[in-house]
Amino acid sequence: MKTFFDITTINQTVINNRFFVAPMSRVSADLNGVPSPEMCSYYTSFAEGGFGAIITEGLYTDEFYSRSYPHQPGIISKQQTNAWRDITDSIHQYATVIIAQLMHAGSISQALKTTKAPSRIIPLGEGLTGYGNTGSFPVPDEMTVQDIRRAVDGFVNAAMNAVEAGFDGIELHAANGYLLDQFITPYLNLRKDHYGGTVKNRLRIIKEIVDGIRDKMPAGFVIGLRISEGKVNNLTYRWEGGSKAARAIMEEIKVIAPDYLHIAAEHFGWLVECIYDDGTTLTGLAKEILSCPVVANGKLHDLALAQQLLNTNQADFLSIGKYALSNPDFVKKVAAGEVLVPFDSKVIHPNPSLFSGSNKSGGGQSIDMYR
Repeated sequence: MKTFFDITTINQTVINNRFFVAPMSRVSADLNGVPSPEMCSYYTSFAEGGFGAIITEGLYTDEFYSRSYPHQPGIISKQQTNAWRDITDSIHQYATVIIAQLMHAGSISQALKTTKAPSRIIPLGEGLTGYGNTGSFPVPDEMTVQDIRRAVDGFVNAAMNAVEAGFDGIELHAANGYLLDQFITPYLNLRKDHYGGTVKNRLRIIKEIVDGIRDKMPAGFVIGLRISEGKVNNLTYRWEGGSKAARAIMEEIKVIAPDYLHIAAEHFGWLVECIYDDGTTLTGLAKEILSCPVVANGKLHDLALAQQLLNTNQADFLSIGKYALSNPDFVKKVAAGEVLVPFDSKVIHPNPSLFSGSNKSGGGQSIDMYR
């Protein structure tokens, strides 16, 4: 029987328990995407609090079209990489694993006026005023094959920088409506070439990225993948075809062969986002079809639900978001049977100087407008 505190491995990397910190956008880097000292304290608090692994906020992967937000950290420059090394060194004092989430905004960037996407389709919703945006998103340019190749190379180069920065692995952000999810999603991907149409074609870019990274990584370096159905600008979206569509996607992910699959359900929770009408579940299908570990997500501070997912073989790991913010020592509290501090949205607040030019370092402010 699985317990919260089992010691396990992912691709030779030892994880001391089954709790991950979920990736959460914090936008506390400086305007050049360099992580701040406050970010080091922020991430280290989770390691001190006992988490087995930490997945960072999304890091942009190239200087062209990948950046999602102002003050988003990147991992494309020497300065950024060196700053992340300070953070990973701090985390590793506590025998906690740290994984860099690699992210490309695609058509829903809050930082760019010109965007690229699989197809020329205006995104649903509007830009966020907290980032200085109003009205509809810009219409993206449809990516050429050269654009796709440049994006793939950006992910691979970012992963190489992650190795240099001391990360234990990377997670490809193919969830929540960003670029890789845009390729997966039929209504956002109308391409007629070998990157559109079939499930295999729509996930081709992910396979190319994983293959490219794997060719260059040292043994034991973790390559994870995060997917979701809902999107930050279309929260209620679900794959047409339900569990049948999920099975087809899982079969293709099996070919891609990531070291783990992380299934995001942070908006409405696992009970709403991961159960199909036929009684099957997205995490359960992943466990049935894939040979890699599955990370479940979505209000799993409910420890009874979390244990149920472990008991019924629907997950191997559990990622915690909002309750990690209110309880950086979440794992220690669970181990001691202590009461968790309820999440209070006051721990997520806009940085008032985000666009004033007065806060060049991020000032330790944090913002998380999507989760």
